[in-house]
Amino acid sequence: MPITTNYLPVDFSYAQALLELAGDDAVAIGDEMGDLRQIVDENPTFQKFLADPSIGDTERNGLLERTFKGKVSPLIWNFLGVLNAKNRLGRLGDIAGAYHTRLDEKLGKVEVTLTVAQPLTDEQLVHAQQQISTALGKEAIVHTHVDDSIIGGMIVRVQDKLLDASVRYQLQAMKEQLLAKRPG
Repeated sequence: MPITTNYLPVDFSYAQALLELAGDDAVAIGDEMGDLRQIVDENPTFQKFLADPSIGDTERNGLLERTFKGKVSPLIWNFLGVLNAKNRLGRLGDIAGAYHTRLDEKLGKVEVTLTVAQPLTDEQLVHAQQQISTALGKEAIVHTHVDDSIIGGMIVRVQDKLLDASVRYQLQAMKEQLLAKRPG
């Protein structure tokens, strides 16, 4: 799941409440939330319907019943009802993302974006994941991106922290040092 940082505090509040209610079923509930997020993301019309303030709770609840009742766990069904009653169904995708963020925290996992100049082999990716996990003291879920403009090295992003060990950055730093030391 891609890293998203556009969550509102209310998204985390609902996600945290659901996580606490899920208890030992937190991972299974996370899977269901992931499925709901995928449905919302893949169906912009459905997303607009959920977020449209001109549609009443009763009409929206009818669609939810036809679409989800008996197909999701009782906890998710009740959660959808709460979101509908609080006019928060339009934030369902973001709440699902926030849930996964909270669940990963609870499980000691952290999402990491690793930008490299060339695609990594499976062996290199496993090695990078192990090194990052060791450095962070948490299990790193690594998402790789290739950007040949970094020339070499890597850029590691963990939440709001960035470690730029790219050749491009090192060359830029050397250039700045040389320019700063030249006689004026």
